[in-house]
Amino acid sequence: MTKGMTDSRPFVLAPWRSQLARALHRNRSKPESRYFQLATVTTEGRPANSTVVFRGFAEASNQIQMVTDGRSDKLGQLQANPWAEACWYFTQTREQFRLTGHLSVITADHPEVQAQDDRRLAWQKLSDGARQQFHWPQPKAKRQEDGEPFAVADLDPVQPLDNFCLVRLDPLAVDHLDLRGDPQNRTRYVYQGPGQEQGQGDGGWDAIAVNP
Repeated sequence: MTKGMTDSRPFVLAPWRSQLARALHRNRSKPESRYFQLATVTTEGRPANSTVVFRGFAEASNQIQMVTDGRSDKLGQLQANPWAEACWYFTQTREQFRLTGHLSVITADHPEVQAQDDRRLAWQKLSDGARQQFHWPQPKAKRQEDGEPFAVADLDPVQPLDNFCLVRLDPLAVDHLDLRGDPQNRTRYVYQGPGQEQGQGDGGWDAIAVNP
């Protein structure tokens, strides 16, 4: 799903959500539990990986939210190829989640009103320091000797800068590995789409116990 497209799937809480929510709750004392690795594909077809901050779930959706600078490489990457995979490890409970799906982006010119409201809310939830990073000079441009471009600006805490983007990962497959067992426990969740026969999954999702 790319910019400007709306997810037409009826919302049903995915079965892996309770497992992920439990992991987030049980690891809440660990600051690193809010970070995960996001792999994307460059416009040259090469892998790219970055560490991002979990910004919650989109309302009435299983989509995972994060933010990015519209001037960064990531925006062009996901517009060219929306496929991505998140790898999320929780140290306290020794669990790993790999979530594969499509990325979508909400930019300053996104046409949907609700999407713009969500983008503003994400901006408002940022710390002052995090907002300042979107005021910094062009990412990956050669750094100047003079540090003045990094001076603190008086930013509007309500209305985001134009280069502030809300990004969402819409998982289509989730791999949950619990390392505490002997043997370890691993479950694969695969979205099969709406309209499945009764008993063939949970809201379009199949959950399959697999070997670790």
